[in-house]
Amino acid sequence: MGKQKDPGGFRSFVGGGFGGICCVISGQPFDTLKVRMQNQTGGALYKNSLDCTIKTVKMRVSFALYKGMAAPLVGVVPIFAVNFLGYSHGKSLQTMGQKDKVLSPLQHGLAGSLGGLYMTVLIAPGERIKCLLQIQTTGKAKYSGPMDVIKQSYREGGIRSIMRGTAITAARDMPASGCYFATYEASKQYFKKQSGSEDLKFWHILTAGGFAGWANWAWGIAPDVIKTRYQTAPEGKYKRALSVIPELY
Repeated sequence: MGKQKDPGGFRSFVGGGFGGICCVISGQPFDTLKVRMQNQTGGALYKNSLDCTIKTVKMRVSFALYKGMAAPLVGVVPIFAVNFLGYSHGKSLQTMGQKDKVLSPLQHGLAGSLGGLYMTVLIAPGERIKCLLQIQTTGKAKYSGPMDVIKQSYREGGIRSIMRGTAITAARDMPASGCYFATYEASKQYFKKQSGSEDLKFWHILTAGGFAGWANWAWGIAPDVIKTRYQTAPEGKYKRALSVIPELY
């Protein structure tokens, strides 16, 4: 196998930020539906994802699917940039100055887990703001926007309220990020072996990224359901994130 050129911390930082913007713009409508489906309590509001989509669009026209996008869009550049910076640091820790050392997919996964840890501190409060805005469906909205969420959350419980869900976010993002990078590298290695070339085509990279995304959410969806319930619950309803689990069954 040929040598893999490490783009370095700065390029990983910039590339991760740009990739994050693309991720938010393309994924926000699906994320809005996911959060609303996850947060149904006291009887299901939606029969399925299609029903959720129809009711959401009818309520606030098409922009309803982009509810709460401001917070992740503002924060996504540093969040994804820090994720890829952590990934770069994770690889460096494993090569220990051996520039010619080729990492296995598992080792890329371990590096990715460090990236997931790096971004947790930034993504947890952003996720709380986003989710609280996304679950506003009927009646008078409690929050007028991201800054209003921050102000009211701080009044209700201080910085601890704003950062609620940090631990469960780490439990979601560290393994999920590891799964992402491990699967991405494993897919690329497979395509290189099949094509007999180190130069992959665009569709190879695209497909590898798709498989990586599936692997990410294969792990992440369960803790994400817990996180959403915990972060959007009224103050004092749950002592900790794990207290959500009995309510799900």
